[in-house]
Amino acid sequence: MTGFLLLQLSTSNNLISGQANSSEITLSVYDLALKGGWIMAILGILSIITVYIFIERYLTIKKASQDDKHFMNNIRDFIHNGRLDSALALWRNNESPIARMIEKGLIRIGRPLNDINTAIENVGKLEVSKMEKNIAGLATIAGAAPMLGFLGTVIGMIIAFYDMSMAGNNIDIALLSNGIYQAMVTTVGGLIVGIFALVFYNILVSRVEKLVFILEARASEFMDLLHEPAS
Repeated sequence: MTGFLLLQLSTSNNLISGQANSSEITLSVYDLALKGGWIMAILGILSIITVYIFIERYLTIKKASQDDKHFMNNIRDFIHNGRLDSALALWRNNESPIARMIEKGLIRIGRPLNDINTAIENVGKLEVSKMEKNIAGLATIAGAAPMLGFLGTVIGMIIAFYDMSMAGNNIDIALLSNGIYQAMVTTVGGLIVGIFALVFYNILVSRVEKLVFILEARASEFMDLLHEPAS
């Protein structure tokens, strides 16, 4: 008899557990984002722009930062042997910011060294400016995305309080859920986009600073080369 009662209790518990599992509500990330309203659409666009700028700039800067150690040695040999045409031909086969900067100095050999140095510096600044293209956009998104999220929070709370005032004494949690969902979801979305944009921005800035160091080092090496006596 006792075993029969235990079996019944076990069966009833399994049924209750099965009903609880069958009634469990799941919410996908997409459905959750939809509850954030139109602000989440803007944040979605900003996230796509953030990823595009980072990937495009990262690959561009990485390619520009490739430093061929034999390039300056070959330039030195050509200059010492008076073979400027060969040095220029080497530049044409090496389309990099370093090569374009050295090329500007090669075509000015014979002029005062200060003029050559100024020309090289100007080209270097121009190349760095090209590498910094659109990076400022990441900084803008890093600041604007959280602000948009907070805007969504304020709008969501306004909607929640408005629904509460219109409901009178019939206040229901489900009635307030839309406004609260929008308030919380937009805040999280804005912070996520802003954090990624800030991290990507700092990564790209560090890569550009590394490129600037390489350009300055090669410019100094070229100017020292011009001061060397011809063999």
